[in-house]
Amino acid sequence: MPRPNPAQLAYGSATVILSALAMLLVSQARSGAGIAVIASAALALGLLVAVRVPVRRSSGAPRPVAGAVPAQRGVEPADDGRRLAETSSRR
Repeated sequence: MPRPNPAQLAYGSATVILSALAMLLVSQARSGAGIAVIASAALALGLLVAVRVPVRRSSGAPRPVAGAVPAQRGVEPADDGRRLAETSSRR
């Protein structure tokens, strides 16, 4: 399982804190069971938000280009001897 990035941790934590606070203020829960239900709902909501945050790719690593790997260039097996047209800008 991949490790969460800082944005996912920040958004998830903020969601847990703010949603728990809002639900406690709106519901005016005083019992232990009510507070436990609200805390559980806030944790579930925070987890959902943290998972749904789009993961940004680092700008340092280039994205893979279709056809960059020899196996993806459209070359048929060697026993046939035919080659498909390559659409590469590097010639």
